[in-house]
Amino acid sequence: MREREAQVDRANPVRAGSRPRAPVTVGETGWLRVRRDILSGHLAPGQKLRLDRMRADFGISISTLREILNRLASEGIVLAEGQRGFEVAPVSLENLAELIDLYQLLANCAIPRALDQGDLDWETRLVAACHPLDAREAALVAGDDDAMDRWRQGQSLLFQALIDACGSVALRQLHGTILDKLLRYCCLARGRSAAAITAIDHHALRDAALRRDARQAGQLLADHLTLLSAEIGACGLLEP
Repeated sequence: MREREAQVDRANPVRAGSRPRAPVTVGETGWLRVRRDILSGHLAPGQKLRLDRMRADFGISISTLREILNRLASEGIVLAEGQRGFEVAPVSLENLAELIDLYQLLANCAIPRALDQGDLDWETRLVAACHPLDAREAALVAGDDDAMDRWRQGQSLLFQALIDACGSVALRQLHGTILDKLLRYCCLARGRSAAAITAIDHHALRDAALRRDARQAGQLLADHLTLLSAEIGACGLLEP
C-alpha cells in the first residue's frame, strides 16, 4: 500500500500537508512550470501553445515540450489538436458548474471520512496549512498580482489537508485534480472577485474540522462554492 501511495503521490507534486519535493528532471521541472502558468491564468484559456515560442520561454527542447503537453492533456488542462498542435483548455460557465458540482460530491464523501479517521498528525497538517492564508488573502485583496499564485497554492494545501485522512488514495487524487481546475477559475477572475474568492472563513472551516463537525464543515464549503459560482459568473469573463 505504501508503495502504491508513493506512486500516486509522484503524479501529484503537492500532497496535502507536505512540501513539494524538488523536481529531479528537466521534463518534470518544465511540467510544473507550464502547469503552474496554466492554473494561475498566465497562459490564457484557448491560447495556442506554440512549441518554438515555448522552447524560447522555458528553455526546454521540442521533444520534451511535446511530452509535457501530452501529459497536461491527459489532465484535461491542455487540448491536443492532432496536427494542429496544442492549446490551453477553454473555460465556460457550464464547465464551472460541472466542476463545482463534482467538487461538492467529492468533498461530501471525503470530509466525513477524514474527520472520522484523522489523527494528531492530520490535525497538525491542517493547522499548518491554514496558518499562512491570512497574509496571502490580504495581499490578494489589496491588488498584489504576484500574490495570486501563492494564494492558489495555499488554498490547494488547505483543502487537500482537510481531506488528507480520508483513507483513499484515489479519492485524494481526484479531489486534487478537480480542486486545481476550480482554483484556475478563481485565478482567471483575479481582482474582479478577490473579496469573493477569499470569502470562506478558513479559520471556521479548520475549527469545524478539529471539532469533527462534518456537517458544519460541509455547510461552510457549500456556502462558499455557491458564492464563488455567482461571483465568477458575474465577472463577464466566461461564455455560457
